[in-house]
Amino acid sequence: MELLLSIWREVCRHIEIDEAIDRIAQQMADHVPADLILVRRLDLSRALLETVAEGASATKPRVALSRRTAIAPRDLPEMLAWCRAGIVTRGRAGSPDALARSIIPAGSGSEYMAGPLLDEPGPIGVLVILGPGGRWSPEHERIVAGLLEPIAVALANDARLHELARLREALEADKRALLSRLDRQDVAEAIIGTEGGLRDVMQRVDQVASTDTPVLLIGETGSGKEVVARTVHAQSRRSSAPIVRVNCGAIPPGLVDSELFGHERGSFTGAVSTRHGWFERADGGTLFLDEIGELPLDAQVRLLRVLQDGTFERVGGNKPITVDVRIVAATHRDLQEMVAQRAFREDLWYRISVFPIHLPPLRERPEDIPMLSAHFARRAGIRLGGAPLALAPRDIELLLAYDWPGNVRELATVIERAAILGNGHRLHVAAALGVAETAQFQPRRLPSVPLESPSRTVMADEGGRHEIESALLACRGRIEGPFGAAARLGVNPHTLRARMRNLRIEWQLFRDPTALTDSAATSRLLMSRATRAEHERALIEQALRAAYGRIEGPLGVAARLGVNPSTLRSRMRRLAIDWTAYRPARSPLRRSSSSD
Repeated sequence: MELLLSIWREVCRHIEIDEAIDRIAQQMADHVPADLILVRRLDLSRALLETVAEGASATKPRVALSRRTAIAPRDLPEMLAWCRAGIVTRGRAGSPDALARSIIPAGSGSEYMAGPLLDEPGPIGVLVILGPGGRWSPEHERIVAGLLEPIAVALANDARLHELARLREALEADKRALLSRLDRQDVAEAIIGTEGGLRDVMQRVDQVASTDTPVLLIGETGSGKEVVARTVHAQSRRSSAPIVRVNCGAIPPGLVDSELFGHERGSFTGAVSTRHGWFERADGGTLFLDEIGELPLDAQVRLLRVLQDGTFERVGGNKPITVDVRIVAATHRDLQEMVAQRAFREDLWYRISVFPIHLPPLRERPEDIPMLSAHFARRAGIRLGGAPLALAPRDIELLLAYDWPGNVRELATVIERAAILGNGHRLHVAAALGVAETAQFQPRRLPSVPLESPSRTVMADEGGRHEIESALLACRGRIEGPFGAAARLGVNPHTLRARMRNLRIEWQLFRDPTALTDSAATSRLLMSRATRAEHERALIEQALRAAYGRIEGPLGVAARLGVNPSTLRSRMRRLAIDWTAYRPARSPLRRSSSSD
């Protein structure tokens, strides 16, 4: 009994099984004659036994033995039957016995005494004692049988410890891959643009981060929604807990429930084990539902229930599970329009849009392009050439002249391509953008960064006119909702309407504006409807004369004005402009020759 208590004490004291078996071997020397004690882990998937720990007597030198023993298919049933019986057996190593061939490592010429190590699922290993078999008695077998349980516990704990280590390494690898994808060194790294185009966004993040309020991030693809979501989590009281990202658009419709809520073993074909869903994995932390507009309607119903009471059941289970999760959702789609079309549930929309944050596209915050470009150039240079790269003034002008439909993600790709084209030692921005080095363009003016937040600027006496008109133009005259001008400016819709009445701003004029050029858009904001139409007519006619009536193509009017050809044709019909009148007339000679 004293030996057994001592063995249990050693098992509980040492996490690594190597240390425990060394101490156990020394304590057993006075009770069981043994030269070597081996703990061998059973791997049924590969049909082999592997020695994971060994302890030698202080008076006997260690003997080099094979660490792995393959179990022949014909011997495996007999060995498993012996394990299930749970008995201690004795024999001579090297004998033709099937059990000896399976459990004793090659190179051992002495006698052995062995017992199976069992855990709840079944056999997990074998305890092997090598030594002078002629001195062993039934009392020794009884002592060894009493050691099987504590050593089995030590082996199971060692397996769990190594599994946790592997999972931690996998999580660290995922973290490094994520930071590489986000082009950041650390999760808490500062966001570029907090004092520029993202100043309003970061102010709203600061307002909501400390609460548990659901946040809806609205922005185009590549505008940085995931970076902002992780910033919300990092600044919250849940920062020490995990943030789990789920791309709702990448989950097959039939697996949505299993991915979000998990499943029980045997609940469907292929469910060979119990799986924890994303909600359970994010318990205590933040669940980032990216592209939430892609969820099927039936999945939206079950998601709504979880958001309402925080409980759900795994697929195939009947036990309610309660979680404490903060929801941060993101989308590039107009969810309000989807609600109107019955493609998105209205009750779920109200649940997730408690605090919407609109992320402006990169083309609306050109003041951030130089800093972002320098950041990406520095990273690309270090990765490819070992030294940071710098942008030339001409490169900045080219980048500012581009519209960036892919937003920040496209900018990072272009800078990476420019660094590769320069072999990691310089940047070929023009080649990366696909323009000629001598291309002529009209550089974009950088707007000045406001000294106050829009919510304060809008309430200013006259300084809020430009911000309100710019927001109305970007929102197509919409005032309310997460896509409206009020949410964009961070003010109450009633306050915004009152301010527009004071400034005599007609929001109806912005319902369907046709963006021609930056200068035209800016001047159009201060024009009446008739004056604006005359200005647009003159601008289009001037472009038609320069392009000889050509609409499409790189030299056409649409490309010159920076609008879609279909939009331009619609606008010309509205203004009664006959584009065919600007085509060059054919000569009589060509007309007669063609008729021949």
